[in-house]
Amino acid sequence: MSSDNKSVISLLYPESDNAFKTMSDTTVHDLGIDTITTQITDDPKEQQMIIRVLSGLTPDPKIAGYRQDVFEDIYNLPEMRDKLLELMNQIDYLKDYGTWRKNAEEKPGLWDLMHRLEELKTFITCVESLHDCLSDSRIKSKGLKDLLSYIDTLYTDANFAQMKKDIESISVDANSIQSVTIGINVNSRFEAESLGLISVNAKSFKKSGIVSNFADAVAAKDKLNKDAEWDGDMRYEPVDSQSTEGALDKINATLTEGIMLTSVIGNKSTLSKIPDGDGTSNSTFYLSNIASKMMSHLVKKLRSVLSAYSDISIVTISKLIPELTYYINFSLFISKAKEKGMHFCKAEPVAAKDGVYLMNAKGFYNLKLASSLASADEVVDNDLVFDKDHVVFLLTGANRGGKTTLTQAAGLLYVLAQGGIYVPADSFEYTPVDMIFTHFPADEDKTMDLGRLGEECVRFKEIFSGATSESLVLLNESFSTTSFEEGYYIAVDAVRALRLKGSRTIYNTHMHKLAENASEFNVSSIVMASEEGKRSYKVVEKAPEGSSYARDIAAKYGVTYEMLTSQN
Repeated sequence: MSSDNKSVISLLYPESDNAFKTMSDTTVHDLGIDTITTQITDDPKEQQMIIRVLSGLTPDPKIAGYRQDVFEDIYNLPEMRDKLLELMNQIDYLKDYGTWRKNAEEKPGLWDLMHRLEELKTFITCVESLHDCLSDSRIKSKGLKDLLSYIDTLYTDANFAQMKKDIESISVDANSIQSVTIGINVNSRFEAESLGLISVNAKSFKKSGIVSNFADAVAAKDKLNKDAEWDGDMRYEPVDSQSTEGALDKINATLTEGIMLTSVIGNKSTLSKIPDGDGTSNSTFYLSNIASKMMSHLVKKLRSVLSAYSDISIVTISKLIPELTYYINFSLFISKAKEKGMHFCKAEPVAAKDGVYLMNAKGFYNLKLASSLASADEVVDNDLVFDKDHVVFLLTGANRGGKTTLTQAAGLLYVLAQGGIYVPADSFEYTPVDMIFTHFPADEDKTMDLGRLGEECVRFKEIFSGATSESLVLLNESFSTTSFEEGYYIAVDAVRALRLKGSRTIYNTHMHKLAENASEFNVSSIVMASEEGKRSYKVVEKAPEGSSYARDIAAKYGVTYEMLTSQN
């Protein structure tokens, strides 16, 4: 199991010691998994998540069963599913965890910290909402029960009650701050020597006449304050850049040049020396900096709270969001498919018996094909069994008779079942596979160097080397790009080797002679049957129809020798 899958709790990877193998991109494409994901969700990230989960395989039946139980709960409890979906939409930022956590050496300002507090409050809401959703008594799966238990532990260990109390006690709504009161110390020449932040206010100052205000405050000695403590008897005049002679610029220069600001306890303000020089400045930038730097006592307290709580299992909770999305997306997809009349079932993983890896699929069909159909009436289902007497199948039948569709459908059964999803079948018992290999025709541009037959041989050798007795191998018209004699010779050796290895195999082929000799290789012959030259798309176990099917087609279209010559 990759390190990315390890966490305190996971709905997809319950055990950290399981080894997962990843199907190749070629196999993902051959089975139509990439096409199916586009029908499940339009979100590229969610599509990649689905492919990543489905392409990771482990033969442990406990993992498949664990996932299937989680999916069943989410599918069978649509009210809980809808609440979870709404919750995840509200906390979408948790999917991209990391955007709010800055480098530890950085010192976020006041406004930044207040927004971080809002995110932390949202995280608390997320955990509480998850707890409510998972408290449904109808939940049966170990995965969701373990998640509820984990959240209960999180409540206790993280002391959520104290966290909420701390956050509420220092929360400040940035939108409520309408003004700041700044004091400026002056010398005998009325030059600014230092400045200080007196208060942050929830109301704006009211405009008044600057001349009369100044005259009242300075000319009358009885109006002069004896100390610097603010009594609220101050009025405000908006800054005029032409008349202030760069006062804001002096203040901003102090802040940006990094001069030490000393926090003074009590009613006195935080002070800073005014430097020489003048220049231009941005007042909005100034307000952000002065509020952050001169209110250092509040900033430090906010940072202290965030440091105490920012790491409380946010990583684990956020990793669960895409896992829940995976199950929810499939649940919605299958619900819509069932509305169209398609049937699904919960797969039953079983252990191998007497060293034989099993499968018993009844009423299964190709989900990729069915998803593109307007009605389930067009779906044709089949039965197929792997057991000690049926390990390798040689599948023959008419061109465009459904051989590739059936081969692909069998692979999708395993992929969906081991991904924990309901499968398109009436029933499906199976021993999980450690890997699925496909040997389908390659694109022309991939065979330029070796030639088509050479490319097929190289690819089959790689597949055979990687396959085990626990693998599923799906061959589609392999070794048919050369003459019949050459292809037959290679195919015989390939089939014999696969039978000896014990890999569950479906080999669909036009080489009827290969299937006719199936008993010699201890393999089974199955046929996509036809009735009077009409394709049924139903598979039956029997010897290949061979020329009989061609004879039916010829008779249907009047091209037998007798029919042709009788016209003369």
